[in-house]
Amino acid sequence: MASSAHKQSQHLTNLYGGATSAPPPTPATHSNDLFSTSDTADALSRLLHRLPPNLSLPTRRSSSASATCPPTLSLSSQNDILSCVSQLGYAQLTDHSVPSELANSAESEALALFDLSRHQKESFFPNNWPLGYGGGDDDEEDGFAESFRLDSSCTTESNELTLGSLREFARALENLGLKIIDELTNALGLENPLGNDPARFCSVMWVTECLASHGNKPGLSGGFYPFIIGLQYQIRSQKHSLLSDSGSVSVLPHVDSILLTVGDIAQVWSNGKLKKVRGRAVGTVGDENDSRSITMSLLITLPTESNVAPLLPKATLESNNKDPKEEAEEENNAGGEGEERVFNSFDFEDYAWRVYHERILFKDPLDRYRVTSKLELSLTG
Repeated sequence: MASSAHKQSQHLTNLYGGATSAPPPTPATHSNDLFSTSDTADALSRLLHRLPPNLSLPTRRSSSASATCPPTLSLSSQNDILSCVSQLGYAQLTDHSVPSELANSAESEALALFDLSRHQKESFFPNNWPLGYGGGDDDEEDGFAESFRLDSSCTTESNELTLGSLREFARALENLGLKIIDELTNALGLENPLGNDPARFCSVMWVTECLASHGNKPGLSGGFYPFIIGLQYQIRSQKHSLLSDSGSVSVLPHVDSILLTVGDIAQVWSNGKLKKVRGRAVGTVGDENDSRSITMSLLITLPTESNVAPLLPKATLESNNKDPKEEAEEENNAGGEGEERVFNSFDFEDYAWRVYHERILFKDPLDRYRVTSKLELSLTG
């Protein structure tokens, strides 16, 4: 399996021209004479005006007042689920069954992974995209924070390294996430394409170190990956940065709650009815003197060979009595009579590879798959 994934990775690298190039080097340090001139302030002002308008610069410490509390979600109400995530793309779960003791034990095991030597990290967690170890100052990933990307079984290549608590924690979040997906698709009137078949989905437990230098830059601590929903247990009071459809936001969930984020795949499935969060929720720390911190994100996603397209309503499927997957491939459409498609279908593996390696921050990667309306065509044609 690893050999096949490696060959596929090489093929896709050639197809897309490899990972994007590193950002331009930091300008060299100038002499003190330069900073004594009055032109320095003007030059700095011009530089800041050229930065993208939605770029969030890191700060040493932002107050908790700048972070909002996510809406509280109850699993007992499907309408509650739909109203929360359709407007914002994120919410917090407080009535879940994941014990805090398990979350703390899992965090202890995850923290110990960062104490391994570089050789052990790379040997125990070989790169088998999207799984494996990456990041760190010595890596080729532009100095991004260290991260471990594990399957829901938290499999390693070491017979000595046991991750029992982390594995149990990942499975608990996965079971909760599958329940949420089922209730969410039901609330939308859609057939759940995952069903009870474990071959139709996969999960990634993404353990990432939080660095002060990454501050409020969502996604800069380890890359993006497409997902249906993401779950993140709030062990302590800690802010998280999200890159939502409405822009970058900072949220502060309640302790012992689970931060729920809706991903790009769910937005396509819903034919654009759901808002999404681009990439994982990134934990932020105030400055270099803060205590060591990590985030553990469970992403429920799709196998690489999947095709992504808007889902058909249950009524349509029941009327023609066809298999949901077969019907989706035949129709490649969504909604009832009069409802137009918002997204074209696309290959998941090609999309995932591009999103992960391009590290898209300011442009929505789903834009290229949006259907151009007849009005837009008439205006441009």
